[in-house]
Amino acid sequence: METVIGIDIGTQSTKALVLDGNGRILAEHSRGYRVDTPHPLWAEQWPDVWWEAVLGCLSACLSTPGINPRDVKGLCVSSLYGGSGIPVDADIRPLYPCLIWMDRRAEAQVQWVKEHINLTRLGDITGNGVDSYYGFTKMMWLKAERPDVWEQTRYLLPPNSYVNYLLSGEIAIDHSSAGNIGGIYDLERRTWSTEMLEALGIDRDKLPSRLVNSATPVGRLLPSLASSLGLCEGIPVIAGGVDAAMATLAAGATRPGNHVAMIGTSMCWGMINRRADASLGLISMPHVLNGDQEIYTFGGALTAGASVSWYVDTFCGEDKAAAVESGSAFERLEPPARELPPGANGLLFLPYLMGERSPVWDAQASAAFIGLSLFHQRHHLYRAVLEGVTFALRHNMEASTQQEVTLDDHLIVVGGAAQSDLWMQIIADVTRMPVYTYRESVEAALGAGLLAAQACDLLDLAKPLQHGNLVERAIPCETAACRYDELFTLYCQLYPTLKPVMHQLNTNHTLSE
Repeated sequence: METVIGIDIGTQSTKALVLDGNGRILAEHSRGYRVDTPHPLWAEQWPDVWWEAVLGCLSACLSTPGINPRDVKGLCVSSLYGGSGIPVDADIRPLYPCLIWMDRRAEAQVQWVKEHINLTRLGDITGNGVDSYYGFTKMMWLKAERPDVWEQTRYLLPPNSYVNYLLSGEIAIDHSSAGNIGGIYDLERRTWSTEMLEALGIDRDKLPSRLVNSATPVGRLLPSLASSLGLCEGIPVIAGGVDAAMATLAAGATRPGNHVAMIGTSMCWGMINRRADASLGLISMPHVLNGDQEIYTFGGALTAGASVSWYVDTFCGEDKAAAVESGSAFERLEPPARELPPGANGLLFLPYLMGERSPVWDAQASAAFIGLSLFHQRHHLYRAVLEGVTFALRHNMEASTQQEVTLDDHLIVVGGAAQSDLWMQIIADVTRMPVYTYRESVEAALGAGLLAAQACDLLDLAKPLQHGNLVERAIPCETAACRYDELFTLYCQLYPTLKPVMHQLNTNHTLSE
């Protein structure tokens, strides 16, 4: 039986899986690790951590009973958004950690760009804005703050490009990863922007000259690796791409109008379309499928599931202790929270625990509970957190309304949030859309495997995918939806009202350190 391998290098773990020609998962394995945070707002990782995890996951999958490594016809790598990319020297040896997507150290560079660059022109060329989320600002930080590293750097490689090099010996970058860098990628022409590179002072020769579609082979598996893993020598290594787009593909997003919400530690809501508008405050890049024509546009909340975990860990010790005896803390909180009306009896939560990405783009934004009284208990706050993250989802979805594409009339949700029936109902009521989830695990590694399967002629992604079973989880309740419309209006007023206070608190905190 012919098979392929999909790999996803995530922020906190790497996962590999083996798929058959119908997209069914035959084996899977994951390995965890940590993000390095040596200073406030910094988030970096050394690529050897990823490579060791990739090799470990591959070995575990290929040693699974019933899996024949000689049946594997190709593999593909998805990865987290690698921000700056990995600075490597001429021998492709890492010189400095990768400044990943959640790193916020480049705020000075953001301010410089806002003062010196025509932001309308930057948006017209790249389809994106300016924020320390984007890789081009992190590259500028490296040049300014680590000139010795910058001088030695031959390439700045996204995580999947670096791993693809170790697998195949070939240097290339896929268009989704290039576009997600923002600032220096011409989204319409699908190439690097000479104009923006020169304006921002970023050396073009530090970027891979070979840009490829995500479903394109970048090379073939090296003989040494094939031998050590038991794989056939020379099988194709498919370019892959950014994990958010890969997970969207895995959830069945293959044409304009398809849209998916991925709610795990962070939240990404993404749609497929054919044009980008930077003024909407969303992020755009070529999609991992049909990337020469179609664009993946998404918005994201930095702390979605992380907000829920933070709340439970910080305030629900009693529930966690009791959960040792029976179930989890979430199982104790959900029944009473389910009985509450929309709005949790007068509570709103802003989920900006690490600043926020789209559509507000403010690294100094902070979280808040509004409306607290002595009446409120733990389950009130728990529901308010779920609702606050869902309002952030709707905030991003509404930012897309000016796009020239009609969204599907239902919303697919994947990720850890799908385990909560209460949260699925809240999402249906807040967005006024029926919510569907998959019975199976739908993640970026599956998207990578599907791309590999198409590249190896095992399946055709132009046809409806049959790799999973969609289940209707919730339909909107009109009474609740009307109440949430009112609350969403208040939610949207909170950030601009509180922004001056947030910034002042942030400034005072920074000065006191």
